Amino acid sequence: MASQDHTQEIFRRLKTLCVPLMGVSLLTSTSIPDVSRYLDGLNRALIDIKASGFVLTPNLISYTFFPLSTLLRRNAAADIPDQVLEKIFIALSVLCEDWWWDCDASIWEQVFILCGAVIAGIDGKGKGKARDDETKEAAGRCLLALLRARTPPEDTTDTTQVASRIKLRSETFQGLARSNKFLPILGQTIDSLLVTVDSPHLPLQRVSLALLSSIIGTYAPDGLVPSVLPGVVSRMTRIALGASSKKGWANGESVAGSLEVMQVVIARSLGNDICTREGAIHPIVNLEDLQPTSSQVDLPPSEPREFLTLRTPSWLRGTSSRLLIALNTLTPLVSHPTPSALLALSQFSATILRTTSMTMPEAQPLLLHWLLSLSNSDFTTVSTKSHESLLSLLTSPSDVQLPLQQTLLRTTNDNLLALPRLLPTHADAKVEHAAGIVEAVCRIVSSTKAGTLSISSGIGKLLGPTGGIEKWGWSLLSVLELSEPPITLSTASSAQLMLESGADTSQWAGFPEVDFRNVFSTNTRNALERMFRALGHASGDACLFSVEWFASVGRGGTDSRSVTSTWCACRLLEGVANLSLRQGGGGNGIPARRSKRLTKLARTLARSVAELWDQPDEEEPGGSIPEEKEEDSTPDILVQHIKGVNSIHENLRITRPTPAKKIIPAKQPGLHRALSLQLLAVSAGIMQAQFTSLLLYTLYPVLRSLVSRDVCLSSTALATLNYITTVTSYASPSNLLLSNFDYALDAISRRLSRRWLDIEATKVLALMVRLVGSDIVERAGDIVEECFDRLDEFHGYSVIVEGLVEVLGDVITVIKDDKKANQSSSFPPAEMEEEAQTISMDDLVNWLSRRHDLLEEEIDTTDYGPAPREAWGKGEAAEPNPEETPALPEPDLDAETPLTPIQLLTKQIVTRSLYFLTHGSPVIRARILSLLASSVPVLSDSALLPSIHYAWPFILNRLNDPESYVVSSAASLVESLSIHFGSFMFRRIWDDVWPKFRMLLNNLDAADATNALSRRGIGAVGTESAYTHSHRTYRSVIKTMTAAAAGVHLQETSSWQILLAFRRFLHREAHEELQQCARALYLAVGKKEPDAVWLALSSTTDTTYVTMQFLSTPRWDIKANANYVFQSL
Repeated sequence: MASQDHTQEIFRRLKTLCVPLMGVSLLTSTSIPDVSRYLDGLNRALIDIKASGFVLTPNLISYTFFPLSTLLRRNAAADIPDQVLEKIFIALSVLCEDWWWDCDASIWEQVFILCGAVIAGIDGKGKGKARDDETKEAAGRCLLALLRARTPPEDTTDTTQVASRIKLRSETFQGLARSNKFLPILGQTIDSLLVTVDSPHLPLQRVSLALLSSIIGTYAPDGLVPSVLPGVVSRMTRIALGASSKKGWANGESVAGSLEVMQVVIARSLGNDICTREGAIHPIVNLEDLQPTSSQVDLPPSEPREFLTLRTPSWLRGTSSRLLIALNTLTPLVSHPTPSALLALSQFSATILRTTSMTMPEAQPLLLHWLLSLSNSDFTTVSTKSHESLLSLLTSPSDVQLPLQQTLLRTTNDNLLALPRLLPTHADAKVEHAAGIVEAVCRIVSSTKAGTLSISSGIGKLLGPTGGIEKWGWSLLSVLELSEPPITLSTASSAQLMLESGADTSQWAGFPEVDFRNVFSTNTRNALERMFRALGHASGDACLFSVEWFASVGRGGTDSRSVTSTWCACRLLEGVANLSLRQGGGGNGIPARRSKRLTKLARTLARSVAELWDQPDEEEPGGSIPEEKEEDSTPDILVQHIKGVNSIHENLRITRPTPAKKIIPAKQPGLHRALSLQLLAVSAGIMQAQFTSLLLYTLYPVLRSLVSRDVCLSSTALATLNYITTVTSYASPSNLLLSNFDYALDAISRRLSRRWLDIEATKVLALMVRLVGSDIVERAGDIVEECFDRLDEFHGYSVIVEGLVEVLGDVITVIKDDKKANQSSSFPPAEMEEEAQTISMDDLVNWLSRRHDLLEEEIDTTDYGPAPREAWGKGEAAEPNPEETPALPEPDLDAETPLTPIQLLTKQIVTRSLYFLTHGSPVIRARILSLLASSVPVLSDSALLPSIHYAWPFILNRLNDPESYVVSSAASLVESLSIHFGSFMFRRIWDDVWPKFRMLLNNLDAADATNALSRRGIGAVGTESAYTHSHRTYRSVIKTMTAAAAGVHLQETSSWQILLAFRRFLHREAHEELQQCARALYLAVGKKEPDAVWLALSSTTDTTYVTMQFLSTPRWDIKANANYVFQSL
């Protein structure tokens, strides 16, 4: 009852619009606006009714259709305006949505003819009238509502009955469309739609494409589709490529629609099933199929021959060849920028491959190539859909599975062989595309679906012993050249500095990128890397033969071919092991189980790669070096007796023929070793904890590369060390080195012998000491013993001595830092033996007047009782029994505390290093002085001072050294001695050191007068830069005298000289660092001699006292610094 009321309500609403529309059904100039207004209201009402979910009943549809048909009958087609006709078709499209279920076949036919006529631009008499695109679009939408495939509604309870009804109605309309009477109309409609698809009006184009897909796919008879195939394919190709548009790429939805139409027409024309039924192909399933059969198949008698095309083998050959040409033109669509077009191309390729596997086998490589390219798309939906389509085609049992697998392997082989041809042309896009195709093929194998085993075995055969790697491998190595990244060389390794600044840091240091000479795009380089990894991952252990081949070629030298071969071996091995150096040691998750063959190969590669560092270093040339043979300045004179005509020289002797110069390829030892380290890291990633046993051979190459001045090599070594540390489950590189300390020290020792001498081994030893840090204290004895053994053996080689002394200095520094860390409080600053100085003369005057008076605390008034008459303890009772009381040993007050093993080791280093204070190399002299300065806080006075006393003349001579850094090191030693052993340095400071410093200051003052870097101005002191020799010397002298003033008893004459000599460094125009050091010096002296400091500084700036005017120096503006010193005191 409620539904009837709702129907009546809708009827009344429609009635208010249909009745007035009937009244103005005859169109005139005055009634057209009213008709347009009523049609607008009717369309709004119908759309609202459909939006509410109400299904129009046949009576309501007939009632609404009647005024619309009246308008069409009473008026000629030419008299109906486009806007009115458009609104009529809008209303009809809404009605046809529900009318399809109940309308008669005649009504379906008439609406089809009406819409087709408007789209074609003809009226009932066959005359044409050009309608606008909006009217054609409305007619197309009405026809689409009539032809589209129906599905059971979601709210239907009995879906089976509805589905059978849909099937019955569809068969009825299909039979009508395929009748002899209706076939010309169907063909004319298809022809009209092929014209409208070229319209610039995109809505009309999309509707036309949807109509073509529906008509050809559902209503066209089987014999008609081959007839329209050429025209449809030609027009759809133009639409997909945007040939009619000058704006570049066609719209994505237009491309998708045109590809859908092509997919339908090709599948219905050249499908395996239809061509088999009509005899165009003869699939062979059993032996009986080999019997020849007639290729002529009779058509059903109900279908007229004049409109249909017979499918024969000759027709199939001609059509498939022309269709392949058309498909080739669609290749640019792989690069279309819209995902909708790419998804449509993926669906088109998969459908054509599945339905035409026997009729169009020549198109399989092309279509498969498209799917592989689309599986590498940047759009996730496109790549996922394409990959799923490939898996479905290659793994699902079907007629197309085996042919496609063979085609896939041929495609992989062809793209690998194409790379050597593409790389020299610098076509990065083509190289990236070819590498992406190979990667996509290998990605299919990584799927867990069944059916990919044959593809994996095929790729493994390509990379195995029978794959011909000697052919395509050499071709690839001849054109793929690597180059180091644009970096600079430095005196110290940047990776070494990074590692020493934070050895235990968890920040991952990645492997440096390697560039290609003939590849300029980063995407192309990454594509090549992914391709090799994918090949290794897809082929598995079968790829190990290629890895061994590339690795053996890489070990053959250091030229570009060997470098490239090592890179290829590393990338393939990464794929086989399913790891990546870019992700780091912790980015691969739980490692997979490795095969014995892979583990064995990794062990062998690690040993062979480590042996590369046993060869002497090669000097890397700057480029290709032409090899020229020396020739005599005069040509060889050949005498020959000839009879007859004289022969003419080939170039008339105008130029002298010269032999072609042989170009020797440039060596790349640094890059070769860097890639070898990557191969070492991959081997460590494969073996994991088992790699620890190989550290005996591989640890030294990594550390040796860390100290290289080649930034690329040192950065790779740092990344390799971090990677090995992670995969072998060590907490930090220092823990790794400490656990394998004996391995590293043994490797260094073997390379510091007469048979085998590596100059950089001393740097490796110093690096190891710094990395391990305080934990190396327990092993320091082994290092010191090794250093002194080598010093005795190579003491005449300055380079080796310099490196060994550096190691000893690092050991002392580590011991000093360890001692500071273990102490609960800081070391006593100095031995202060003198008492506090008097502050003023008043205290002295008061003391003189009371010096003979007894103090109150000295007068003792206590009553102690009767005093004894004899000495205590002389009675018999007081005598002890010597047998009962054992004699206690008297402590030896002069006995010294025994030295610890570390102090004994330090004393040994100091004692045996003194002889190098007079070495000819200033670097060695400076390092020995620094070593002595570092040992001062470690050793006691009895252990250190005898050595200092013995070497004191040599230390004084170093204060006169021509090199400023040697003087600074000597001053630092004196400073440290003054702080820790003030009493020992009293006479040495004032009698030996200070006179030399005075002379040094005078010499520097004279030298600054002629130095171009000196400060300019009145009273200027020092240089502008803090990095000049004079500035560093000034700083060392001031700091040394500051330590002497704080830790050594002052000598009045010398302290007054110091106060006068260093006033100039308080000048406002002096360098800020020197001013700061000078203020610290005057504060240190002022704590003991405040009056002298006040007198010296105030007399410099104040001329009030006539007797002190000789100290006045107006050119030095020291007021600010002097006031700071006075306030601090």
